[in-house]
Amino acid sequence: QVQLVESGGGLVQPGGSLRLFCAISGTIFSSDVMGWYRQAPGKQRELVATLTSGGRTNYADSVKGRFTISRDNAKRTVYLQMNSLKPEDTAVYYCNVERWGIDYWGQGTQVTVSS
Repeated sequence: QVQLVESGGGLVQPGGSLRLFCAISGTIFSSDVMGWYRQAPGKQRELVATLTSGGRTNYADSVKGRFTISRDNAKRTVYLQMNSLKPEDTAVYYCNVERWGIDYWGQGTQVTVSS
């Protein structure tokens, strides 16, 4: 089992930055794929970024060049650095671990981009 707790969300003006944190407890396997997803009101949950233990990343086209996913294994934390934020980035952001075809989710953290 794995438990995920997100933090770092909040209200930010367009063009601003936020850093999201995902604290991981429980066993971590080298095959785990870490990720961030988001869900805006009235929309389906969508992939934002993923990161393998080998360092391979994948980003949604809408966030490429603005968001960066990273991890600190010693701190058991996954990060999402978000720069140049836009109102359309407003959503609940969820941390995800994909393990052997099973998805584990955190409770989500709200990000609101508004002036």
